[in-house]
Amino acid sequence: MSEPTTSPAARFTLDSAFDVGSVNPRLYGSFVEHMGRCVYTGIYEPGHPAADADGLRQDVLELVRELGVTTVRYPGGNFVSGYRWEDSVGPREERPTRLDLAWKSTETNEFGLGEFMEFCGKTGMEPMMAVNLGTRGVEDAVRLLEYANHPGGTELSDRRIAHGGKEPYGIRMWCLGNEMDGPWQTGHKTPEEYGRLAAETARAMRQVDPGLELVACGSSSSSMPTFASWESTVLQETYDLVDYVSLHAYYEEIDGDRDSFLASAVDMEHFIESVVATCDHVRARLKADKRINLSFDEWNVWYQQRPNPHAVEEWQQAPRILEDVYTVTDAVVFGSLLIALLRHADRVTSASLAQLVNVIAPIMTEPGGAAWRQTTFYPFAQASAYGRGRVLRVEVDSPTYTTARFGEVPLLHATAVIDDETGDITVFTVNRSQTDALPLRVDLRGVDAHTVVEHLVLADGDPEAVNTADRPDRVTPRPATGTAVTDGVLHAELEPLSWNMIRLTNRPA
Repeated sequence: MSEPTTSPAARFTLDSAFDVGSVNPRLYGSFVEHMGRCVYTGIYEPGHPAADADGLRQDVLELVRELGVTTVRYPGGNFVSGYRWEDSVGPREERPTRLDLAWKSTETNEFGLGEFMEFCGKTGMEPMMAVNLGTRGVEDAVRLLEYANHPGGTELSDRRIAHGGKEPYGIRMWCLGNEMDGPWQTGHKTPEEYGRLAAETARAMRQVDPGLELVACGSSSSSMPTFASWESTVLQETYDLVDYVSLHAYYEEIDGDRDSFLASAVDMEHFIESVVATCDHVRARLKADKRINLSFDEWNVWYQQRPNPHAVEEWQQAPRILEDVYTVTDAVVFGSLLIALLRHADRVTSASLAQLVNVIAPIMTEPGGAAWRQTTFYPFAQASAYGRGRVLRVEVDSPTYTTARFGEVPLLHATAVIDDETGDITVFTVNRSQTDALPLRVDLRGVDAHTVVEHLVLADGDPEAVNTADRPDRVTPRPATGTAVTDGVLHAELEPLSWNMIRLTNRPA
């Protein structure tokens, strides 16, 4: 491989007086669906040497805590549109086995609502529950809410207590169905049908608890033929009843077009801005006071066009599906998607990386064996740990490159977060160039932090490098050299095809 060349410098200025908004911790959420091996032999494997008394894999629990996940959406996903929550509670030996139409699998219900709440409790994650508006509706949603959250003294709340849940689960955030715009969805609906059902469900749930935070289904992707008109119609019915509208987006390298793949966040940012515009148009039309925020509750790199390397028959239990193995290139794109979310933290106040374990996930496991971190684990863990505070406005002056899908795109994608308590600043950057190092110059005239704490880079001479059970640490972040502040300007060199975290402080080194 030839030595990388160097592009002209990319530049931006930081000023603590100019920000986007504060980061809601829910931005660092994830997603657990009864799909493939996410739950069974992923989170839950009673016979595993590392399993605790509840059957949860402690090696996975440790990695989830390290990842820094704040919220977790459950139980789907497409799975929720056939979900019968009653099947998942009570004594395990009495729970029925059902067919899951979404993924043509068999669901034993051995892991259910109570086990999910145990999982949340042991990892410190906030639960985000979805209700079935595909095959069920208003009554089922209210019954589930009563079972989960009512203190006691009713048939359903007393049933939870009898099942071992003495205290209410206290679930605050609820998704009103999943991807109801998609023809693949069991119980798919038109926007008018869904808008009315979501409104009536929200109204009934608020009769039980007015303080809930509710998420209406937005479009499954910006490429849906009903995109924007779906949001407009649904919000016309639900605007006063919901707090969020959802967005879902997945990205992959198609036909070897890596340049466009590396620019995937251009599409993500356009998607976010389009939904914000639609929400605010409905707000103006209704003369409403409140703003609707965005829940980007499914996002990731997902190779949907690749064939499954594992033999899978219909109606298997926990089949090996969607077990994408992520490369360094994938991790750089993944990090860029995180930057896109942070750059819109004023309106994207909840997000869920889909998914958490084994299924297009940052954590992988083997049944009875090891658990390890994928390449995408590291950008998420770093952002969750250090991307807390206010997002500063970053306007980049960068060299560009040409892509087939998005035209001219900056080589640099960047954001910065300031911790107002300490004054510390974390800069997250991606160099999209596959061949050239990118000098970075950040003018720090408007901030106090002028000492470099660390500069960690995720990059590799082999852009296809991955982590596996045999080589779990093949790809890890490492310190970069030469990063320093001189005369109030941060100087760094970003390696080709790299994700970078640079931390600055106002305290002396």
